Amino acid sequence: MALTATLPTQQTVTSPAAQPRATENEVRGFALYVGLSEDKLNSSDPSIGAVVSEIKRLVAQLAPNAETYAAVALAPAGTGGRDVDVVRLALGDPAAAHAHRKPQPSADRAASGVVLDLSRKRVLLDNVTANLTFREFELLQFLVLREGRTVGRDEIIDTLWADAEGEEIPSARTIDVHVRRLRVKLAHYQDIVRTVRGTGYRFDRHADVSILPASSPSPDFI
Repeated sequence: MALTATLPTQQTVTSPAAQPRATENEVRGFALYVGLSEDKLNSSDPSIGAVVSEIKRLVAQLAPNAETYAAVALAPAGTGGRDVDVVRLALGDPAAAHAHRKPQPSADRAASGVVLDLSRKRVLLDNVTANLTFREFELLQFLVLREGRTVGRDEIIDTLWADAEGEEIPSARTIDVHVRRLRVKLAHYQDIVRTVRGTGYRFDRHADVSILPASSPSPDFI
C-alpha cells in the first residue's frame, strides 16, 4: 500500500532567462510506502482501505491545501520479501528497483541475509549466528524445506515432536508461542515466516534466504 501526495501539472511559457537552473529543485510532495499484507491484520484491526482513509484524513487536517492520491500495491500470491520492499517495487520506485537483488545459488555468496546452515544446525543473520533454541531451528527448517506450502499446527506437532521422549507434547497454542519467539529472534527478517489465518504458517521463496545443505561446506563467519 502506498500513499502519494501530488500537485497538478501546470504548463507555462517563460523566457530562457527566467527558467530555473537544472540544479534548482523544489519540493512538490512526498510518497509514503506502507508495507502491510492482509494476512497480518487481526480480526479486530481496521481494513487496509480504512487505514488509507484515516491517513488521508490526517493529511487533510495537517495540510488542508494538499492533494492526495492513494494507490494499493498488488503482488502475486506467494511473493517473497519484506512487504514494504514489495510495495516499492510494485509501485515503480526507481530506488527500490535499483537496490533489488536476485538470489545467488552459490554457497560462497552466503554473506548476508538469512542463511539456514543444515550441516551445523544454525541460522546466520547477516553473518551473525542467531541465538535459536533447538526447537526454534527445527521449526524454521521445517517451514523453509516445505517452501510455498501452508503447514498446519497439528502437522508441526506430529512431525517435530514425533520422537520426543519425556517431553511434553505442545498444544496448537504453544506452537504459536514458538513461532512468535522465532520471529523475535529473526529481527528484521521475521517476515519470512508468514501466518495463514485460520490454517497455519508458510515460508515463501525469499531473496534474502539461502540454504546450505548438509553436504556442503559450512564456512565459519564467527
